[in-house]
Amino acid sequence: MIVGLHHVQLAAPPGSEPRLRAFYAAVLGLTEVPKPARLAARGGVWFRGPGVELHLGIEEDFRPARRAHPGLLVDDLPGLVARLGAAGIEARPDGLLPGFRRCYVDDPVGNRIEFLEPAAPFDEGR
Repeated sequence: MIVGLHHVQLAAPPGSEPRLRAFYAAVLGLTEVPKPARLAARGGVWFRGPGVELHLGIEEDFRPARRAHPGLLVDDLPGLVARLGAAGIEARPDGLLPGFRRCYVDDPVGNRIEFLEPAAPFDEGR
């Protein structure tokens, strides 16, 4: 039986590792995870944060994921959007999922990434 999600893998073009590190580690604050030696020879880079692991594997005939994407939970969406903007990354808001504030961005190689924050429950006393 399935008991959890270990990681999500996205593809990236050859030579993109520095740009991926700049986005996933420097902007998003994820930690780079060393790849096992036999897998490191293939290129790519892995990242980890609380409750999430992303693997970016090199694909020679790369095409960015435009529809398929990871949805990453965050605890301060406005703060993340400001951080992304300061790094020159456009966040596209989307209010279509009830109970969540969310936005989309493109990573440095064009993969779609979704960020979601649970919306505060409506407080009738305010």
